[in-house]
Amino acid sequence: MDQDDRIEIIQGDITQVKVDAVVNAANTTLQGGGGVDGAIHAAAGPRLLEECMALGGCEVGKAKLTQGYALPAKVVIHTVGPYWMGGEKRERQLLASCYRECLSIASLHGMKTVAFPAISCGAYRFPAEEAALVAMKTVLDFLQSDDSIEKVWFVCREDAMYRAFSDALADVVPAGTGDGTG
Repeated sequence: MDQDDRIEIIQGDITQVKVDAVVNAANTTLQGGGGVDGAIHAAAGPRLLEECMALGGCEVGKAKLTQGYALPAKVVIHTVGPYWMGGEKRERQLLASCYRECLSIASLHGMKTVAFPAISCGAYRFPAEEAALVAMKTVLDFLQSDDSIEKVWFVCREDAMYRAFSDALADVVPAGTGDGTG
């Protein structure tokens, strides 16, 4: 199976996706917030917050693992993306680190399927097209060197984000190898 066949972009609610690991675009406290973070905490239930509080937070570009509780996912991998500050503060490198760290944790724990949100694209103001390219390049690079992950989904709530991620996948997958969206 080509690495691009292992990536799919879907539109929907990340809290409803049946995967081994769902990624949470968290804040540094890991104690919930708005957007995806708040939705995952609400859907998982109060035990997720209890476990997160015991983790002592998380640094930007890093990731930590918890159980999935009431989510369809077995586990939640919490990662803290960078705030966009114009692109001169290592934002792209930190965002790439988020994706690598999450995939490494998933692989280490035997997770075969992973669902990502658009990390840093909401309140953290990372431009969608930039973030999507970083995400696709990083995930494709990881999948080329690690075959333990069978499928990666990018779950986009809005049409514009879905288009940005679809375009990024088309841009980074060589012509003739499939578009990865099916």
